[in-house]
Amino acid sequence: MDASNINLDTTQLSQPAFVNLDYVFYKIYAFFHNIGGYFSDSETGSGVDVRLGDAANSPVVNSDWSLNLFKFFLYFLLLFFITVICYCAVRMLEIRKKEHEHLHHEIHEYAHKQKEKEAKAEKGIESVSKNPRWVSVLKSLSSENEADWKVAVIDADEMLADLMDELGFKGENLGEKLKLADRDKFHSLSAAWEVHTVRNRIAHEGSAFTLTTREAKRVIALYEQIFREFGYI
Repeated sequence: MDASNINLDTTQLSQPAFVNLDYVFYKIYAFFHNIGGYFSDSETGSGVDVRLGDAANSPVVNSDWSLNLFKFFLYFLLLFFITVICYCAVRMLEIRKKEHEHLHHEIHEYAHKQKEKEAKAEKGIESVSKNPRWVSVLKSLSSENEADWKVAVIDADEMLADLMDELGFKGENLGEKLKLADRDKFHSLSAAWEVHTVRNRIAHEGSAFTLTTREAKRVIALYEQIFREFGYI
């Protein structure tokens, strides 16, 4: 290794190797320049090391100009990649904004359709009977809550008690009225006893009594049979 190379290495070592872009760019440039000089020397076969220039056998390459050109190229790449990153970030924000707007629109449409569906269901229930008490019973039955099903049975049983009064059956409560009822005049007496028994279990056992949706619908259907027999609903 000759004196020029030694001096060049000493100059490089004197520069800080941290937070120094000029030093980093120069090292990258020197690496590629050495590789290019090596291959150029291999092709000519001269046997002279022209990677960093030989003061005795070859002119010194204008390294400052080459280094500035290489730095410009690296700055250009840096600017290019920063632009690409910014563009991707902006596009991702736009896509997320559109997705959020689309999701909000879908939720709004779903809520609107559900309201229309509930309104049609209520309208359908109201068209079943002109008796508002029976409409209330059917609304409670259409709920997804077991407690509402029990309320529907209790309300229907109160309607049955009022019907017995209108028919002229006497008694302090519905049980006594059913006992005094004449089967010839009250053909659905067995069904009335059955649904009243379910009502009593709900009243006496409370939450311990489990009423399934299938059983609730069956019981309300029996009440409906009784009420329609006498044109009560």
